[in-house]
Amino acid sequence: MAEGLRVGDLVDDFVLPDETGTPRRLSDFLATGPVVLFFYPAALSRGCTAQSCHFRDLGAEFTRLGAHRVGISRDSVDRQREFADLHGFDYPLLSDVDGVVAARFGVRRRLAPGSLATRRMTFVIGTDRRVVEVIRGELDMNGHADRALRVLASRVDR
Repeated sequence: MAEGLRVGDLVDDFVLPDETGTPRRLSDFLATGPVVLFFYPAALSRGCTAQSCHFRDLGAEFTRLGAHRVGISRDSVDRQREFADLHGFDYPLLSDVDGVVAARFGVRRRLAPGSLATRRMTFVIGTDRRVVEVIRGELDMNGHADRALRVLASRVDR
């Protein structure tokens, strides 16, 4: 597996279905503000629920900074819909069933089964498609959103 995207790297555009089955394009989000793209291992699992709910609960802060929150995992569209409906998420959850986008970002683990196949990582992406920050941490469920907010708040070119 490639090392993955790092700060300063240019992110290739991609299209994945969201929890409603609607195709969503990264560049469409970036046209109106930076994107906080967070990868999580498995919808409806305890840790991923905590992480995703924290992103939900900080929605006003992300909106104030003009940023889009976008979750992504290898779960099916139906599983993502169940997850979103259960927790009232106000942001899209993308379905990367084949792990193609996860592999591009360097969050896909080889030879790992099921939910272990995806690392918990967050990428703050500027409107120029450049990676502004990479946030790692398998066990710090709140840290991803908190750090992304601090990074966004410190940027002059919002």
